[in-house]
Amino acid sequence: MLDIKELTVEVEDREILHDINLTIRTGETHVLFGPNGSGKTTLIMTIMGFPKYKVTKGSILFQGKDITGLTLDERARLGIGMSFQRPPVVRGVKTRDMVTACLKGQDGEAVTQMAEKADLADFLERDINYGFSGGELKRSELMQLMAQKPELALLDEPESGVDLVNIVLIGQLINELLEKDCPISMRKCMGLIITHTGHILDYVNARTGYVLCEGRIGCEGDPHEILATIKEKGYGECIRCIIGRRLLR
Repeated sequence: MLDIKELTVEVEDREILHDINLTIRTGETHVLFGPNGSGKTTLIMTIMGFPKYKVTKGSILFQGKDITGLTLDERARLGIGMSFQRPPVVRGVKTRDMVTACLKGQDGEAVTQMAEKADLADFLERDINYGFSGGELKRSELMQLMAQKPELALLDEPESGVDLVNIVLIGQLINELLEKDCPISMRKCMGLIITHTGHILDYVNARTGYVLCEGRIGCEGDPHEILATIKEKGYGECIRCIIGRRLLR
């Protein structure tokens, strides 16, 4: 499982996350809602181990191991993978080479099959993400992540910048990545999906939802009920709720 306890994080000497508690068990998919600038991306960047994000309090446990002090590459080797909201362009490296590396040297047919699933067979000889549209970027990220076969998949805004045609395929790829066709007891992968709009829930089911506002988790519960409340009352109500709880302490 992933077990985050009292996690407090600074970025460039500014505290962004405050006392975050979150647990995901193997096979589960959780979703984190929040307005822009609430700290959602900071949380998954911290879980992934990017050095810019400094843990000043608390811990991150993965499969029973404290990974708080591990480097990004050490965490990746343990089975943590991530798709970016805005993936970087990598000039001079072909998409085929990256997928081959993620597949750990499997033959070319496996790479082709993976690309066909993501509708990217014609992109294998192109530099990674160079000149890709929004939907192509997200499919490329998911293709590489699926090739890695992570035990924990961190998905940052998978629906942002994606049209209606692409979002259907992206939902299918995420469902395959998270083994949604298997009973939860048989799945090996767990997922944390970051979303602002919640549109991804039309295509990918999640077990638990959270709202992150001003660096704090304000509530936890059924993701569809949380999304319905956000649509009705907006994130402003969530912020007022969090401030009210702090004043009562």
